[in-house]
Amino acid sequence: MLVERPGYDALYADFRWDIPERFNIGTAVSDAWAARDPDRVCLQHFLPDAAPLSLTYGELAAKSDAFAAALRAEGVEKGDRVAILLPQGFETVIAHLATYKVGAIALPLALLFGADALLFRLENAGARAIVTNAFGLERLQPIRTRLPSLKLVIATEATGDPTAKPFHDLLSRHAGSFDAIDSGPDDPAMMIYTSGTTGPPKGALHGHRVLLGHIPGFQMHHEFLPQPGDRIWTPADWAWAGGLLNVLLPALLLGVPVVSSPGQKFDPDMAYRIMQDMDVRNAFIPPTALRLMKAVTDPRAKYRLNLRTIGSAGESLGRETWEWVRDTLGITINEFYGQTECNIVLGSIGKLGVSRPGPIGKPVPGHVVAIIDANGAEVPRGTVGQVAVKRPDPVMFLGYWNNARATAEKFIGDWMTTGDLGHMDEEGYVTFFGRDDDVITSSGYRIGPSEIEDCLAGHPAVQLAAAVGKPDPVRTEIVKAYVVLRPGQEPSAALAADIRDWVKSRLSMHEYPREVEFVDALPLTTSGKVIRHLLRERAASEAPFSA
Repeated sequence: MLVERPGYDALYADFRWDIPERFNIGTAVSDAWAARDPDRVCLQHFLPDAAPLSLTYGELAAKSDAFAAALRAEGVEKGDRVAILLPQGFETVIAHLATYKVGAIALPLALLFGADALLFRLENAGARAIVTNAFGLERLQPIRTRLPSLKLVIATEATGDPTAKPFHDLLSRHAGSFDAIDSGPDDPAMMIYTSGTTGPPKGALHGHRVLLGHIPGFQMHHEFLPQPGDRIWTPADWAWAGGLLNVLLPALLLGVPVVSSPGQKFDPDMAYRIMQDMDVRNAFIPPTALRLMKAVTDPRAKYRLNLRTIGSAGESLGRETWEWVRDTLGITINEFYGQTECNIVLGSIGKLGVSRPGPIGKPVPGHVVAIIDANGAEVPRGTVGQVAVKRPDPVMFLGYWNNARATAEKFIGDWMTTGDLGHMDEEGYVTFFGRDDDVITSSGYRIGPSEIEDCLAGHPAVQLAAAVGKPDPVRTEIVKAYVVLRPGQEPSAALAADIRDWVKSRLSMHEYPREVEFVDALPLTTSGKVIRHLLRERAASEAPFSA
């Protein structure tokens, strides 16, 4: 837990980790609260056409106990992988906590995954069981015979499939107390696959301590949460580390109610309505979603918002979006940074004056973050290098699943490398420059895409944009922009020229996109990150640039 201090320097200097010798996420999140305040509401589910549903800590503890007993009765043992292919909702939380209590490894999966993506993860993980709904079961059917390890399928809805065991029947049959496994902080608890922005996804295996490792960063960007009345929501899928570990589990551990909402394509008006109707005080909203929310005119006049904090991560936020949140929603947004392997290690906290448009923030208390060169040496302040995190660190992964080589390659000495380029200024602020393989080399300049994309996002006609390097025989690469226009805007040569000039006049002559292509959508991961390698491959296959 962070202890509030008057300034960042004291906050960072005074923090000390206190990781217990025995720790289980499932019991810590539900049973501990149920013992002292069983009627405390922990989960609320928004329904657009009905009153919200609520669940207390007492109910959560009892239901997760029952499901843990059911998993054990069905043959799930310590170390088995239990896939959870569900949207936000009570069943998702119950399945997670029961998996931790039984000593198995939770494998969160997004319902947006197609058959190939599901097959890769389930096969690679050797999943023994899966908990899903009717939609997920339909996705699973074409690949089920190719998964010999998958012995147990549990459905949270009526499916008509006799081989899928009903979730709620299992809860009823196994109601009663359950003796959770006595786990240590380094015992495996969950495996989250990387987003696959640069290559095949890898399973990042985390111990139970990963939840404790998230607490200081979570409290930092939500400005010493919990505060009276705090209630948190995110549109991010709970199958992503951002939804699961930036919101759901740390909030439940700290006694803050979590709002869930039905799975849907992101709708800006619905996002504002959820925050209004559920009296959301704290939100985690990824940059892509924030940019889509710009489409709603004067939201504070249209909706009664009671927000105290907004955190954002997953992609570079940028100056344009930072200023829009401040000017439109009246909140200084707190950006933070991390990876599936080691999350929330940089952050900002407006309450202490650590928040600027552009930089992500400073190292979170408890984490040692530096900018290093290829040999693992720290570079001078202001020099671009690779963002790295020093081990040991409670939030750091145990390793990649069945991939010792990739695990070893992730480290240079005691530095866990991120593959992300950035620089740290004299005050300790870290600015994200781009992934090493995203950097564009043009006419001798090394250009990070984030600044260009941020500038493009400020154009009144642009909703989303991505910048990549396109091979060019003269300049090595040119900057090419793929642009999604706002509703009501029509593509034209004149608009493309205006967008080019917009960037040229605001950044520099070597950074503006020499080519602008209008597209209906950008390729995104389930966490909202642009899959730039697909755009780079597309650009490389196109006709050469003509000046």
